Amino acid sequence: MNIKPEALFNALSDTTRLRCLALLRAEGELCVCEITHALDLLQPRISRHLAQLRESGLLLDERRGQWVYYRMNPQLPAWTDAVIATSLEAVRDQEPYLTDRRRLETMVERPGRLCCA
Repeated sequence: MNIKPEALFNALSDTTRLRCLALLRAEGELCVCEITHALDLLQPRISRHLAQLRESGLLLDERRGQWVYYRMNPQLPAWTDAVIATSLEAVRDQEPYLTDRRRLETMVERPGRLCCA
């Protein structure tokens, strides 16, 4: 897989996209409804940012019924993975990233438990 540095840094330059990546890196895989809940933003905005991340090659998606699940692309080049890991480590204990994780942890109807209603 080949990703251009410009695409990576463009993806990391937006707070919403960085917040999405932080959650996905920590959780492995999330439904759009989980990300929407955690970030407390409208679904169309989240979906637009996730589509940009998918188009850049950073994320993979999978449709399951009416829900779309996202995960980090496991075939990212080592340099890309290192930049993302370092960037996310730098913001890990800052807001809004802390609140995002807390909101996700307290989401009542997470997929697998009930479903995204």
